[in-house]
Amino acid sequence: PKLEDYRGYAYAVVKVLSRDGAGALVVEQESLVLGDGFVLTFGECDTDLFKPVIDRLRLDVGRVRRAGADYLFYALLDVIVDEYFVVLEELSEQIEIAEDELVARPSSETLKQIHGMKRRMLLLHKAVWPFREVVGALSRGSTALMKEETGVYLRDLYDHVIQVMEIADTQRDVLSSMLDIYLSSTSNRMNEIMKVLTIIATI
Repeated sequence: PKLEDYRGYAYAVVKVLSRDGAGALVVEQESLVLGDGFVLTFGECDTDLFKPVIDRLRLDVGRVRRAGADYLFYALLDVIVDEYFVVLEELSEQIEIAEDELVARPSSETLKQIHGMKRRMLLLHKAVWPFREVVGALSRGSTALMKEETGVYLRDLYDHVIQVMEIADTQRDVLSSMLDIYLSSTSNRMNEIMKVLTIIATI
């Protein structure tokens, strides 16, 4: 993810996160071009990611029609950040299920699930960290195409990105502690087995 300001237009590259049918995390690139009175988007595949904004434009709901192209640019970025929250919520639910399994009946499959969630959380962190710089640069007025009144919304969007990063960091810490619990639980179970074998051997 990055932001480049050229003469007459600004170009941004961001990462879009989604889940496929199998539940795997999919990372795609979305390019956005902001010009004087227009916004162009280029995606890696045909998705309905921006459908909420398109519906608002068609139905003339909110200020997206009355505001300029810079507000539309913000609205599209806001949809991408909202998708981050959806992915985070799904991952959080998976972590809760894995925690219950960890306490009740830890197995090698539980360990694989924890490692898989750690990898997905790392992917999310790598996508969100530079995205923060993109939104921060826009809110600081790095391009003249962004009006001052849109800066309020961009600062709110920046807070949302920071919130995503904080939740992701917290969940990564939880997953790390779950690994420690798994190893401790496995060690305790092994000790119990060894205790029984020792008693049998002694008899």
